[in-house]
Amino acid sequence: MWDIKTFIKDILRNNALKFIVIIGVVDLFADMTYEGSRSITGPFLAILGASSFVVGFVAGFGELLGYVIQFFSGYLTDRVSTYWGILIGGYMINLLAVPLLALAGSWEMAAALIITERMGRGIRLPSRDVMLSYATSQMGHGWGFALHNALDQTGAVIGPLIVAVILYMRGSYQMAFAFLLLPAILALIVLVISRFLYPYPSNLEVKVPQLSAKGFNKAYWLYIIAIALIAAGFADFALIAYHFQKTGLVSPALIPIFYAVAMGVDAIAALLFGKLFDKVGIPIMIVVAILSALFAPLVFLGGFYYAFLGMILWGVSMGSQESIMRSSIAVMTSVEIRGRAYGVLNTAYGVSWFAGSVLMGYLYGISILYLVIFSVVIQLVSVPFFISILRLKD
Repeated sequence: MWDIKTFIKDILRNNALKFIVIIGVVDLFADMTYEGSRSITGPFLAILGASSFVVGFVAGFGELLGYVIQFFSGYLTDRVSTYWGILIGGYMINLLAVPLLALAGSWEMAAALIITERMGRGIRLPSRDVMLSYATSQMGHGWGFALHNALDQTGAVIGPLIVAVILYMRGSYQMAFAFLLLPAILALIVLVISRFLYPYPSNLEVKVPQLSAKGFNKAYWLYIIAIALIAAGFADFALIAYHFQKTGLVSPALIPIFYAVAMGVDAIAALLFGKLFDKVGIPIMIVVAILSALFAPLVFLGGFYYAFLGMILWGVSMGSQESIMRSSIAVMTSVEIRGRAYGVLNTAYGVSWFAGSVLMGYLYGISILYLVIFSVVIQLVSVPFFISILRLKD
């Protein structure tokens, strides 16, 4: 017998899937642009005369500003009825800063553009994630965000590979940055098309969670602390690439390949852990924290093959964080405060990442062993906080 409710749900589910895919395609091209760039910004800054401290500071400070901005853009997201203006403006800043690196003649200019790119990303992220949270309610937040992340990370694999080919063909870093203008333009074109196809993404929400919109509960704040600890010990690839180049452990042409492999693992891990999140919830974050703590000894203390294995674990941790962190917020908060919830989470993540990046850049100049100890210990400290969240639910 024909069921009108089932029919409507099927239509909504199909529209939601199409929306996730088209935004995923936008981020596929976007990641080709800025992840291709990030695969070489560490060595590029080093060639321009930057020290290890400067590399760590620029990477961390860029993330800091990008994430702090999300606190304000997340609040603005909750205040407006549509999010496309914030989203498109953020993407333009985010993407167009990358090809301008081809014109950078000093590490100071390059650093300013790297930071600008991160700021643009920060402007757009809360709006994008809230829009995706509407669509992912149709199929499970974990799997929906994981599907988007898989498309996202496909671009993160292709971008560094393109850069690696350019460098292998004896092209310059400047040539690589200039080439990345192409995927940047493609991302903006698809974004504008998606704006006209889905003017009101909130219509994709299958039901509004019955959660209080007055504020955040204790479990949310414990979750914020745990994520901040993981972020503090999670070394940015710019510092890792700097280490590879300085020690000669990995050749310049292979550094983007290592990054591309990590991004490929990221995509697979996002799908796996996203599905696991829908089945078991928060406990899966304990596994993520433990895996994340293991990459630093391999990357910074091991030889070539151990470093490669370390980058695989780095990619696993990155992918699982990207899918589960966003999924958790969608489950923990109501629609009315979801933009702020993402903003607070990402601001805490960014502040912690900045502090950790600066400290690890400093420790690198003193003792790589101290850097590794800090990275491992601070991430493992997050585990008791996840356990506390589980006890609250019990």
